[in-house]
Amino acid sequence: MADNSDFGDFPLHQCVFKNDYKRLSQQIRTHDVGQKDIHGNTPLHLAVMLGRKECIQLLLGHGAPIKVKNLQGWTPLAEAISYGDRQTILSILRKLKQQSREVLEDRRPSLIRALKHIDDFYLELKWDFHSWVPLVSRILPSDICKIHKRGPCIRLDTTLVDFNDMRWERGDITFIFNGEAPPKQSLTVLDNKQKVFQRIRYQESEMELEDEVDILMCSDIMAAQMSTKNITFSRAQSGWLFREDKTEMVGNFKADFYGVNNMTLESRKRREHLSSEDIQKNKAIIDNISKGGWDNCEFDRRQSLTPPPDPDVKWEEYISCSPGIPPVLGRVPIAKENSKSFRATMAMSEEFPMTVEVLLDVLEVVAPFKQFQKLREFMTSKLPPGFPVKIEIPVFPTVSAKVTFTHFEWKTNLEDELFKLPHEYREDPNRFPDL
Repeated sequence: MADNSDFGDFPLHQCVFKNDYKRLSQQIRTHDVGQKDIHGNTPLHLAVMLGRKECIQLLLGHGAPIKVKNLQGWTPLAEAISYGDRQTILSILRKLKQQSREVLEDRRPSLIRALKHIDDFYLELKWDFHSWVPLVSRILPSDICKIHKRGPCIRLDTTLVDFNDMRWERGDITFIFNGEAPPKQSLTVLDNKQKVFQRIRYQESEMELEDEVDILMCSDIMAAQMSTKNITFSRAQSGWLFREDKTEMVGNFKADFYGVNNMTLESRKRREHLSSEDIQKNKAIIDNISKGGWDNCEFDRRQSLTPPPDPDVKWEEYISCSPGIPPVLGRVPIAKENSKSFRATMAMSEEFPMTVEVLLDVLEVVAPFKQFQKLREFMTSKLPPGFPVKIEIPVFPTVSAKVTFTHFEWKTNLEDELFKLPHEYREDPNRFPDL
């Protein structure tokens, strides 16, 4: 076994820092490849910031985690975009997709079991964006989603298809999730007007990954988080002269209304990797997206940036800095922070048949993510009594998003046909190019 007495508490980090690939290949067999140092950096963070390409590939080959953030809130992918080496960004992005699939597959059996234990039901929810500006309201979407759940299967029906020429394209679309089908066949989308279906792709093609790298390299590096720590609820009031607690019917359910206070979205962006021309193009790209999606945006294949100067920093200097305040190792950050407060409205009904816990179980099956446990703790411990039958949150100064649960009933006789592909439908793998 290799002697690591001179490599302290972070042997992999030191190997990377000193660009000692041979020593790293020995140490990586017996040490945690995802270990964080005092600054929250993993060995992969350091390898990316320092441009150690051989170390990067070795760490990725041994399963170095991609989603992990350092104390400054940045992942290895974010640091790779800043450094600007195209092949490194592509390798890390590919590994990120792979790790996400593996996590989902590891969780899949337990999630499917949880779904089977939930009684079958039918649910309708309405979601819409609205504005007090008339011309804006005309192009904002709204829809009533119909959700059927039977055993390990979920069916969702919607009427929104696409967004083109500043208008939402209406149609008749169905998503069918079959928990007992192989992963590559578990999620299917149907166009009920054209009578075609498309399997949701389980893995991106190399061309799609290359396109995503182009987008990452010419866009701001973004990080955002919504903290639930300081959120409080206060009863909403109604009436002009005689104020009283607001209670109204939401669908068929009597609900108490609450104000949601201290919702703060903290966002940061970095753009040290962008030229002045890139920054000007970004605004045009955002305008194009708002008018028709990525299809109207053209990207040239981005070339790797000139590497930043090699930092004149020794390991001892780096590791002795105050935690979370390391010296600059890669490109000098050009960062901007923003904090925005929201005041949302929520209607809670104790008459709604479904509980918050059951809703969370369903959501975790169809949209599992790393922070789900935090959401579960918040919704089961902090919410006022009842079920959130209506939620309204401002997303822009003039635009609010609203979700309303309009109908719910437990079902014991849902037909098998609801969750099967109709025989007359044909497969069209290109019907929904963005899926």
